Amino acid sequence: MENKMSYTIKLTPEQMDETARILREGNYRRRTVEHAVAAAVGENCQIVLYKSGKCLVQGKGAADWITFTLEPQVLHEARLGYEDVLNPEANAPHMGVDESGKGDFFGPLVIAAAYVDEAIAKDLKAINVRDSKTVTTDKAMQDLARKIRTRLGDRFAVVAIGPAAYNRLYDKMGSVNRILAWGHAKAIENLLEKVPHCPRALSDQFGPEQQIQRALQQKGRKIKLEQRHKAESDIAVAAASILARSAFLTAMDKLGQAHGVALPKGASDKVRAVAGELVGKKGGAVLLETAKCHFKTTDDVLGPLGKTRKSENLPPAPVKKVFVRKSSSSA
Repeated sequence: MENKMSYTIKLTPEQMDETARILREGNYRRRTVEHAVAAAVGENCQIVLYKSGKCLVQGKGAADWITFTLEPQVLHEARLGYEDVLNPEANAPHMGVDESGKGDFFGPLVIAAAYVDEAIAKDLKAINVRDSKTVTTDKAMQDLARKIRTRLGDRFAVVAIGPAAYNRLYDKMGSVNRILAWGHAKAIENLLEKVPHCPRALSDQFGPEQQIQRALQQKGRKIKLEQRHKAESDIAVAAASILARSAFLTAMDKLGQAHGVALPKGASDKVRAVAGELVGKKGGAVLLETAKCHFKTTDDVLGPLGKTRKSENLPPAPVKKVFVRKSSSSA
């Protein structure tokens, strides 16, 4: 069995109830965790049942708790160590695609694609490759990305759309999903040049698959495209998510150094404060080179400084579409 200390298992409502009962009545120390139905500390492990149906088990004793408690008493089947048998498609040759920076005001939008086959998938699992959102520090992210790149060799592709290019694309396309589709298609095609016989590309659900299909050029038209919610559970998508976040973090560092300021992630009050300082020193045009200008954050930054998009020659705010329900009665 692989040496792993974190597991996520999707449970049915009935299985959730039974697991909560076990944690309530057994020899466990109760915990309080946000968005959790139940949480407890067991022998060398922590168990959290989320309202979504996800059961997260972490710690040195995680595998033992799943093997000797969850599987026989709740799942009534052996899953741990049998993932390859239960879901053989997960290790079959395919590429995963994911993005980073979509919700960050500063910095680029980065899309990465990573190829796996059975041997690569096994090796990536052994180094605990998982969804980038579960990697808690930037250093850990960069370390894991380095290991992934070493194992993949050239079997990955990264497409970084810097703020200036992103703003031009948004002005032209008018939709984040259309930019994402273009970026996904570009990453898929770039990786197909390195692994031309890859049969399938998997990504998280963000819009109609036809958007990516339309964006693909000739050499990408034959690949099978698949989107699904929570695709990061797939090892190839997880690897792509880490490669994308790594490239985003590196780009943010370089962008911050170029402008003499540490650029914070996200779209928080801290982000608005730093953006306000930048605009105060360099004028609103600096946002075209550092930020995604369609964000409402742009207006939140300019307003208190007595500036507008028009006065700073920035793109106008996106127009929100209003759908009017037609009356069924005739005039």
